[in-house]
Amino acid sequence: MTHEFIDLQTVPHVQGAVRLPGSKSISNRILLLSALSQGQVAIVDLLASDDTAVMLAALRALGVQWTEEKTATGTIHHVTGVAGVLPDKSADLFMGNAGTAIRPLTAALAVIGGDYTLHGVPRMHERPIGDLVDALNAAGTNVEYTGNPGFPPLHIKQGKITTERLSVRGDVSSQFLTALLMVAPLMAQDHAITIDVIGELISKPYIEITLNLIRRFGVKVEQTGWESFTIQPGQIYQSPGTIHVEGDASSASYFLAAGAIAGGPVRVEGVGKDSIQGDVRFAAALEQMGAQITMGDNWIEARSSGVLKAIDADFNHIPDAAMTIAIAALYADGPSTLRNIASWRVKETDRIAAMATELRKVGAIVEEGPDYIKVTPPAALTPATIDTYDDHRMAMCFSLTSLDGAARKGATVRINDPKCVNKTFPEYFKAFAEIAK
Repeated sequence: MTHEFIDLQTVPHVQGAVRLPGSKSISNRILLLSALSQGQVAIVDLLASDDTAVMLAALRALGVQWTEEKTATGTIHHVTGVAGVLPDKSADLFMGNAGTAIRPLTAALAVIGGDYTLHGVPRMHERPIGDLVDALNAAGTNVEYTGNPGFPPLHIKQGKITTERLSVRGDVSSQFLTALLMVAPLMAQDHAITIDVIGELISKPYIEITLNLIRRFGVKVEQTGWESFTIQPGQIYQSPGTIHVEGDASSASYFLAAGAIAGGPVRVEGVGKDSIQGDVRFAAALEQMGAQITMGDNWIEARSSGVLKAIDADFNHIPDAAMTIAIAALYADGPSTLRNIASWRVKETDRIAAMATELRKVGAIVEEGPDYIKVTPPAALTPATIDTYDDHRMAMCFSLTSLDGAARKGATVRINDPKCVNKTFPEYFKAFAEIAK
């Protein structure tokens, strides 16, 4: 798609099945764990997107060997683990706008030590990393800011881990804790390492993904609630042999919401009731709004059973998928409030401000606070040109405003810069067109 925009006509009904791309969160975690482990890892159904391309390129620059094999059913990436010792001691790494790549990689490089620079697109240099760097440097690493303190770009030098306890704030981004957990076995060479969480830990389901995958690679993590995590010494990541990447539950949200708004049934394949991703809980939020949801081991299906009900709920556990609820709210029977979503402000863009601006364009009355957004649906949706802020989720969310719901009809919308979906779902608009026939 080379266009600067895509025009979407109103869609009276949606129906069909969508095979989801691999999860971004799982893909980038598995890539780094595979690289750090001992042995060969075969990764099945790795997400093909900008964010994983950034991680793959960084690993190659660090001397980690990987190959991609095309099969009849998909792709397999073969990664040769380096057992925690990187072949290349210096590298200049471009991280795009991939938070799931820069944060764990910063931690790994800081603990291993060398001469590394990490930088990204201008927005990446506005996304906080200070809490992670502070935790690492307090433990003995040597990470310097080369731009604004608290933000990338970074210069990493050789340090030495001198501590047995680290502490990190939990209320800005769960990726800081994820990064420390993933490199804790590298720190716990001679003694146990304990990571303490300061304050409330947000986005806990993402930490559950991290812990699940660390254990799949053979490392035991002892957990005291969500307050502290301990890794005993002498553990090294071991290849699990072959590991499959689940379909992306955040990407599933758009299709499930489409089914809930515009009839359905719409089924997503690649993620189901046994998923390790917290974003499958998005389906429960749609159910609260009155949609009919059914689930299997590897699929979820949504259909409409009339006008959606307004919702007032805490979405701290599913911040990414919650954006889709803000769009579903346009089709509800009254005002909806999404609470405890302060992390939206430090994502690919300030998502609270961006959502408020664009929702108003289609006619909604929007109240935004530091950590909440309240959406009052209009009598009818207004045709609009939607700006996407180089944020893949803005583009995917607002495609849904073209749908006719039970309460009100959709509008014709122009989505600017639709190629921003390449970050996680390059084929999104094609998949959306398939269910909108």
